[in-house]
Amino acid sequence: MELIEDVVIVGAGIAGLTTSLGLHRQGIRSLVLESAETLRITGFALTTWTNAWKALDAIGLGDSLREQHKQLLGNVTSSRVSGLETSEISFKAKGKWGDHEVRCVQRKLLLETLERELPSGTIRFSSKVVAIEESGLFKLVHLDDGIVIKTKVLIGCDGVNSVVAKWLGFKKAAHTGRSAIRGCAKFKNNHGIDPLFMQFFGNGVRSGAIPCDDNFVYWYFTWTPSSQEKELEANPAHMKQLVLSKLGNIPEQVRAVIENTETDAFVSSPLRYRPPWELVWGNISKGNVCVAGDALHPMTPDIGQGGCAALEDGVVLARCLGKALLEKPNKKVKDEDGEEIEEYMKIEMGLKKYAKERRWRSFELISTSYVVGFIQENDGKVISFLRDKFLAPIMARLLLKIADFDCGKLNIP
Repeated sequence: MELIEDVVIVGAGIAGLTTSLGLHRQGIRSLVLESAETLRITGFALTTWTNAWKALDAIGLGDSLREQHKQLLGNVTSSRVSGLETSEISFKAKGKWGDHEVRCVQRKLLLETLERELPSGTIRFSSKVVAIEESGLFKLVHLDDGIVIKTKVLIGCDGVNSVVAKWLGFKKAAHTGRSAIRGCAKFKNNHGIDPLFMQFFGNGVRSGAIPCDDNFVYWYFTWTPSSQEKELEANPAHMKQLVLSKLGNIPEQVRAVIENTETDAFVSSPLRYRPPWELVWGNISKGNVCVAGDALHPMTPDIGQGGCAALEDGVVLARCLGKALLEKPNKKVKDEDGEEIEEYMKIEMGLKKYAKERRWRSFELISTSYVVGFIQENDGKVISFLRDKFLAPIMARLLLKIADFDCGKLNIP
């Protein structure tokens, strides 16, 4: 069975749904293919920095999500060894693009809000892509159930193991040797934790806790696991004990958050990234195919920009592609084949423009995140001393600097 669609997006994650909604806001239909049976909400929450709110406002979701999440007042960094505070910065600062705004958004609420704004039938669940084939100016997307979808545009938002990225020639995301355990604690009553982004470094461990609202606190823990510790990651109860045993000298209020986290709310994953030089000579787009989100720029979580960058991608891609698809055909082109070629060339140029806009931004985010993670999690005496005495406030300010970015608006008719 063969279906025909103008735009096919692989992956119903943040990048895929943002791109689809951005196109919808411009009057363009897309089909989103998701291999899972439902929306995937692994990760619990994400820090949404100023640049993410610019993107959310561009697709019309900013205000509704603001109402459900507390604005964070600042960042406090402390040593896990001494328990002493090493830096504190306020998020009440003005950047190049206006006042800074930082919140911790529940991933489930974000994805459900994106889905709710899309027309019914936009997402096709249980649709795993197994092959991509060229057919003239079109792409044929083969699904594991035997269905083939013929499309004018193919967008890969299918994560670190992206089928579309592989088709474009990208290698598999590289392993850093580090792992992350993430979780969330839900409180029946107000948890009483100040709206701050709290970070703790030392002894080769990086951890933190961030309240989303009065009842929900997201936390994370990253380190380089031993072979024995890797075996524990499959068991949530063992993971909980591992985290609690390695927390170090942190406030009891933060320790209580992890102690109150249910074992089924512990998730572990290896940290992977795309070496940034691959983006310099790699094909972010090729003809009428491109990638976005983790399929483009998998990065370590050390500057909290993975989800934010996916939102940026979606807005920029929807804008560039929307302009190409909405532009009226040249009156000099008389036949149907000529119109198809002209449209293909417009799509190709639109995707090239997107790739140009995102290449160096992605390069910057991946590189910065990797370096910051190396410093934050380093256990060496020299770097630990420099981090706690001098680098902690510099890295904290860097978080605001890298978030001081505006991906722009959509071309809404």
